[in-house]
This record gives sequence, structure tokens and C-alpha cells, in this order.
Amino acid sequence: MNIVQVNDSNKQVYENLYQGYAAEFSKIIADKPDKNGLFTIFPKIEGDVRGFLLYIDEVPAALTAIKNKSEDQFEICDFYVVPYFRKNRVGKSFITSLFKQLLGSWEIKQVAGADHAVAFWRDVVNDYTAGAYIEDKYHDEVWGVVTRQRFGHRDLD
Repeated sequence: MNIVQVNDSNKQVYENLYQGYAAEFSKIIADKPDKNGLFTIFPKIEGDVRGFLLYIDEVPAALTAIKNKSEDQFEICDFYVVPYFRKNRVGKSFITSLFKQLLGSWEIKQVAGADHAVAFWRDVVNDYTAGAYIEDKYHDEVWGVVTRQRFGHRDLD
């Protein structure tokens, strides 16, 4: 398992994997590809949004986009594991490594209808925090009512 930050040399890999992610969620969020068959990447990896790729045996297996809301406050904007690699808790290991690396406070949101995502994030955050997290329904400006998990490393001590 190798985690690398997205930069100019691997941005195309991120953009390619993102197409699978967007297709998977297209029905839930009523999104469709453009005339070239490509989904728009949102948010873009720039400014306060960093991307990370997970490689397994030198093969890109997962991506995440993380927004730095402030110096030590993070929001997971996108998270995707290629279906082939959805075994052996790969996604959980990937994001847990980033939680430990970046520390701070975290917020994760799942759109209505993404029940598989809600179950995944509940499992990940509950295990990581030993239950010391908050989950609520939240009205997001972009996505409407979402399920949201929040926790901070200060609360885990």
C-alpha cells in the first residue's frame, strides 16, 4: 500500500479513476457525462483541496479529495476505491492512514441515497474513534440533506 499526493505528474491518474467514481454515483446525484463521455471533476484538486491516490502493487486502487477548511480542519469531499480492490479493508486502511498523518478535525458527508457510503463511513469512523464521534443530518449548500460524521483528534485522547 503506497499513498501519494496528487501533483502534476499523477493528476491524470486521479482524473481517470474519478470517472469510475462519478459513474457510480451518477444516478444518486443526477449527474451525467458530457458529450465526450466524461464527468466533470468536482471539486478540482487545487487551492485548498488536495488529492491522494492509493497504489497497491503499483496499480492505482483508490482516490480521495480532502479540503483543508482551516489549518487543522479537514473535509473528505470524494472517496473511491476501485471495485476490484474492495476487499481486505483497503479503503479503511487508506483513509485511516490519512487520518493519522493529517490529524486535526474531520468531517465526512454522504448524499441521500448513498446507503453503502453511510455504512462504510459509520464503520470506519466508529472503529477509528472507538465511538467518539458525532453523526447527524446536515443541510449542505450543494448536496441538500446529507448524513455527516465529525470527529477531532483532540477528543480521542
